[in-house]
Amino acid sequence: MEVRVGVPTLKGGLGDALRVTRNALPSPRLSVGRRWRRSAEVRKIQPMRLLSALLLIATPLAAQHTFAVGDSAFLLDGKPFQIIAGEMHYPRIPRADWHQRLRMARAMGLNTVSAYVFWNVHEPKPGVFDFSGNADVAEFVREAQKEGLWVVLRPGPYVCAEWEFGGYPWWLLKNPAVTVREDNPAFMEAVTRYFDALGKQLAPLQVTHGGPILMVQVENEYGSYGKDKVYLGKLRDAIRHAGFDVPLYTADGLDEVPNGSLEGTLPALTGGDAGSAMDLIHKYHPHGPFFLAEFYPGWLDHWGEPHQRVATGPTAAAIDSLLSHGVSVSLYMFHGGTNWGFMNGANYGDHYQPQPTSYDYDAPLDESGRPTPKYLALREVIGKHLPPGTVLPDVLHVLDPITIPRFTLTTHVTLWALRHQWVRAKRPLAMEDLGQDYGYALYRTRIPRAGTATLRISELRDYGVIFVNGAQVAELDRRDKEDSVMITAPTDSTYLDILVENTGRINYGSRIPDNRQGITHAVTFGGDTLLGWTMYPLPLDHLPKLPFGRLPQPRGPTLYRGTFTVHRPGDTFLDLRGWGKGNVWVNGHNLGRYWYIGPQQTLYLPGAWLHPGSNQIIVLDLEEGGARSVAGLTAPVLDQLRPDRLAGH
Repeated sequence: MEVRVGVPTLKGGLGDALRVTRNALPSPRLSVGRRWRRSAEVRKIQPMRLLSALLLIATPLAAQHTFAVGDSAFLLDGKPFQIIAGEMHYPRIPRADWHQRLRMARAMGLNTVSAYVFWNVHEPKPGVFDFSGNADVAEFVREAQKEGLWVVLRPGPYVCAEWEFGGYPWWLLKNPAVTVREDNPAFMEAVTRYFDALGKQLAPLQVTHGGPILMVQVENEYGSYGKDKVYLGKLRDAIRHAGFDVPLYTADGLDEVPNGSLEGTLPALTGGDAGSAMDLIHKYHPHGPFFLAEFYPGWLDHWGEPHQRVATGPTAAAIDSLLSHGVSVSLYMFHGGTNWGFMNGANYGDHYQPQPTSYDYDAPLDESGRPTPKYLALREVIGKHLPPGTVLPDVLHVLDPITIPRFTLTTHVTLWALRHQWVRAKRPLAMEDLGQDYGYALYRTRIPRAGTATLRISELRDYGVIFVNGAQVAELDRRDKEDSVMITAPTDSTYLDILVENTGRINYGSRIPDNRQGITHAVTFGGDTLLGWTMYPLPLDHLPKLPFGRLPQPRGPTLYRGTFTVHRPGDTFLDLRGWGKGNVWVNGHNLGRYWYIGPQQTLYLPGAWLHPGSNQIIVLDLEEGGARSVAGLTAPVLDQLRPDRLAGH
């Protein structure tokens, strides 16, 4: 198969592009439902002198050349070209810092950036599209081009990515006619609308039009989920209909390529055994090119589980031993970033496993955009394989993080002050039926008889705080498969409140279609179904003006407000140790979730979101008592687990 498309000429006065030989081997990691394997044996293929975009260049010219999937290599202007990419995600990085992150990618030796596109970021409501601010994916691609980086685009519609609902928009779950990730008419209609909108933004930035986009991925690791080639074919056709005419590829784990590959697209791998992977791809595309779309220099975390690390030495040694072979590769992740707000996803192995706010991923470039020892080691490895006389760009100097002396949050207001809208129904409604995307929802009813009995919440999604006549009496955590607790109703008309948090829709595996949030079925007391519910959506996407005051210590979930002063804005890490569970806003930016169980104990606060002088912070805590002060540290705390008070209920 050979597809000929255009690529931009690299500007820099160097004449012919330099050539450099590259290779890579997938890193062995385990994930829920996924299996990665390592082999000490590396299958050599014919070494190639490959074009490098790691040039001392300025802005690429908008000139058309050719890029092709050849019989054994990617071809740039008819000459072998090897993709050396790193993954990073524009919504996980403050827009003001895109430039710095991209320049650091070039300085490490990468010639390409690989990027998921998150459908739920761009279509928050059906037919309402957002490509502004941190969602301006076209500007992110243009900034990559300015840094001399090519782009591999991964638009989904499913992306996984440890991202809420795997990138699907929440409102797909509201329509009972929609079944995601299959050839469902209502679903495909929505997908086509999304692709068409995305094409208007990004089709002009393909190499065919002088832009940097080299290839586009069809779906993502579909072979681990299904094997419907008709569905995959319709996605491919929808991508083409949207104006994407560059080469297409699929990406799957080693054992899943037969299910996930598609005629007319290049099969790529995510992890796997290099030697057997070559044999497998030969069956679908003889002689290559071989593309490892995800090489894992780090790994993901879950709340309540140890922080994951991948050793630098073996990672660098594996890459060093393979750079002389012709495998194109993308590091997942080169830079992880942050799951701002409510955008973390969740896995489900034998139980529910939500991911934390930090997406540091133990990546070469850390969450705040600073080079790690792993970054420097990989930069050295890549530098050893550059042609003689070639010098990588200097690593940008990044200002040191700042400290913020500990300060106290002096005013507060209960979360109940946000109960401005309500819905009444006979039975509890899921968040989606309330028209709610993320955040919290409060469910209220009356228990019609006095007594002590089991309160059962069938299919609680995901974390519930239970109140009897306004007093907090229990919490239930889906991670521990908790759905019931003994409570006492003191009278024949007892108020029952259940505050439910969506802690992240599942982003991987067979449970993706079953992702409705809140109270999704019935609530019973002593076996009797409770009816007559009033529900208050609390999405907390934008905090309104609230009556903060210095009242006595409030009961139940509370918002605390304070101010702090910085003389020189800079990155910092807010220390939330001593608090319980909730979210933090600084100057209106939702920094994400914290949870005392860890392993993450700090929240990254970008300097770009601070002002010289006074800054405002609001902390929501679901738990009573505990710390009421915060400090800014110069380093994150991502590896401290603390005892879970709910474990064993």
